[in-house]
Amino acid sequence: MTPMREFAPPSPSWAELFSVFGRIGLLSFGGPAGQIALMHRELVEERAWLDEPRFLHALNFCMLLPGPEAMQLATYSGWLLRGVKGGLLAGLLFILPGFAVILALSAIFFRFGEVPVVAGVLFGLKAAVLAIVLEALLRVSRRALKSRLAWGLALAAFVAIAFLKLPFPLIVLGAGAIGILASAPWTAKPARATTEAEASAAVALPGLTGATLRTILVWGAIWLAPLALLLILPGVPAVLSAMALFFSKAAIVTFGGAYAVLAYVGQQAVEVHGWLMPGDMLAGLGLAESTPGPLILVLVFVGFLGGAREAGLDPLAGGVLGGSVALFFTFAPCFLWIFAGAPHIERLRSVEWLSAGLSAITAAVVGVIANLAVWFALHVLFAEVGQAAFGPFSLPVPALATLDLAALAIAIAAGVALLRFHVNLFVVLGAATLAGIAVTVLA
Repeated sequence: MTPMREFAPPSPSWAELFSVFGRIGLLSFGGPAGQIALMHRELVEERAWLDEPRFLHALNFCMLLPGPEAMQLATYSGWLLRGVKGGLLAGLLFILPGFAVILALSAIFFRFGEVPVVAGVLFGLKAAVLAIVLEALLRVSRRALKSRLAWGLALAAFVAIAFLKLPFPLIVLGAGAIGILASAPWTAKPARATTEAEASAAVALPGLTGATLRTILVWGAIWLAPLALLLILPGVPAVLSAMALFFSKAAIVTFGGAYAVLAYVGQQAVEVHGWLMPGDMLAGLGLAESTPGPLILVLVFVGFLGGAREAGLDPLAGGVLGGSVALFFTFAPCFLWIFAGAPHIERLRSVEWLSAGLSAITAAVVGVIANLAVWFALHVLFAEVGQAAFGPFSLPVPALATLDLAALAIAIAAGVALLRFHVNLFVVLGAATLAGIAVTVLA
């Protein structure tokens, strides 16, 4: 087995860590594709805090977990750089700016409905984020797709998730299995390569058993103790208890990221619990797509409206409590998954057949990111996007007459500025915001 060249992550200061992950949290627009793009740019390209193999290794693991993969990738990256405290800081900075923004926008929506200036800001940002997503797709593709097998897996993953609507876990696990089989570990010096790899893993893993158990107990208590209190304490509004239980369940089953759970949450929130009115979920999704942080922050919007309408308190107080409950029980499990699993995943990087499987997953993830990029682009550029069935295939069909020329112009300008002239990202997003306000107010 060829030894893996080890890359020792630097140990940035706490001020540097706060500055970088704070910037990532403030600028992480565009759903998972845009957020992964931004982290790759900040952590790999510009600062070399992580090298490409370790970044992709972390991304592969996070793609296999329930919950928002981009937030978990930020937590994993912070853990690599400064341990558990670094992971906690990075994860919180990734979600708190978006939480504050979507909480404020939820209050505005509840009180006033759509506000032209706010809509304009979101309009401009959504268009500009298309360029960030494209840049990420190009960079990750160049580094992850280095063989015919990798290109084939990426294309197959794109077709499977975009046109066949196959479950995300099935696609990822299938790609990993193909990678393992293609590596043929039983044909290339099986005794020596396999024995060394397994011995390495066997030595490393048992030593972590006690630490892993403590991690599970601590973070399990952080997550489940508040849930138990909300369920058993008298006087707690029933809607808050129901939300705590509902969002905890969602955190466990949301394999495939936010897109895998949005339809389920929307249906349950409207038809079962009555927290939302029909159409509210679309408005919340639009806010979440255009604010920093993971797309699953739309659950804060759901929690705010449910708390404002059902808690029996002042609407603003009920909304803030509902949004906070949604935030906590959606993201607390993410820290458990990362802090308990990341040490094991890092120690398995030297296992050759596992590395081959994870490399194949990386290729499939490129196809998934491409699908997210196409989905995001269609819904930004076209007001109406339908579906057409052709046998087993389901194809998105935008209504060409609904093409938004203003959004297209902002997206093209942002793309030229970023990809051709390498203009500072803050400047590009600021200009796009002003353009979006102008288009919306003057329309």
